[in-house]
Amino acid sequence: MASNGIKDRVAIVGMSCTRFAEHWDKSVEDLVIDSATAAAVAAKTDLADIDAFWVGTAASGASGLTLSRPLRLPYKPVTRLENLCATGSESLRNACYAVASGAYDIAMAVGVEKLKDTGNSGLGGAGIPDAADDSRWESSAPANFSILAEGYARAHDLSVAQLREVLTHIARKNHYNGARNPLAQFRKEISAEAVAKSPPIAGMLGVLDCSGVADGAAAAVVVRAEDAYRYTDKPIFVKGLSLVAGPSAGFIDHNHDFARIPEVIAAAEDTYRQAGIEIPAQQITIAEVHDCFTPTELVLMEDLGFSERGTAWRDVLDGAFDLDGRLPVNPSGGLKAFGHPVGASGLRMLYECWLQLRGEAEDGRQVPKARDDGALALTNNVGGAPGDCVSFVGIFGNQPG
Repeated sequence: MASNGIKDRVAIVGMSCTRFAEHWDKSVEDLVIDSATAAAVAAKTDLADIDAFWVGTAASGASGLTLSRPLRLPYKPVTRLENLCATGSESLRNACYAVASGAYDIAMAVGVEKLKDTGNSGLGGAGIPDAADDSRWESSAPANFSILAEGYARAHDLSVAQLREVLTHIARKNHYNGARNPLAQFRKEISAEAVAKSPPIAGMLGVLDCSGVADGAAAAVVVRAEDAYRYTDKPIFVKGLSLVAGPSAGFIDHNHDFARIPEVIAAAEDTYRQAGIEIPAQQITIAEVHDCFTPTELVLMEDLGFSERGTAWRDVLDGAFDLDGRLPVNPSGGLKAFGHPVGASGLRMLYECWLQLRGEAEDGRQVPKARDDGALALTNNVGGAPGDCVSFVGIFGNQPG
């Protein structure tokens, strides 16, 4: 790929995140105000001093007025954008590149979504449009992602019982982590028996294999790296950012085995090159990945290079990605337990990295090595469906260099 990257040229100096929940008593505007004002306070600055804003939402607002109206911004450039489940990360990417270019000194990225009031399970009609060539059929998100379970089992010769054990471990791990996170939507550990008995949804997926529908918002303040210590004594430095859109050919490509997500592989390769990562399984300290469904997290472990191809299922069962494992994945609880308000999830992932890399996560879920100097965190989004998606991968560190 042709991206040059902006390694260590931009830093995040303030972040905030609302609780992800069924916010029946809050509007989109309330969530925007809560997240944006708290991020500005964290950066020891004022909203009036921020040069430009990017607000990401998939279905909860149109135009920059989504942000400027509730914040009463005085004639500032505000861009509203959308990129499916990578929307929050896309708002961050745009803000970072704007600051790195020298166009602005300080920028804010906001992600927000309020889905519960719609009555839809997920985005409803605001998702992927129909393909003009009729290559896409009407299907639900659980059905789309259940294909990954079948594809992975077929590619690596796993029995249904073996794969079920792996997916159950992922669900239990993320609920264990979420139970220790005060901002998570679901703060309760679950048993293997509960997963086994959860109502079937699609394929071999049950309710407890699926992330929750939620409302929420998150925000980040971005400045040039050389200015970072004017705002905080613990900035987080951007090492690499990559967003790729696939050719939407999975459903018409007979060679696509649905045991991997090529868009994730491409985004990861680009980001690793930007950040100088050669052995991600050893160099990445923690990761927040797009576990919209349990088989998604399983496949991502290989696509991101955390496990050798065909071995992630064993690594999962061995506890490699548990909170005390060699590479903790989704210490926040992930989409599975934290919730998934689409426009906010990417920035929420970064907020978890912000806490972990600064050593500020709650007792019981702070990863000790994440606060060491030179620790690196990865965030990943998958937007759309396997074979028909966009993907984001970002890498962030608590030290320059």
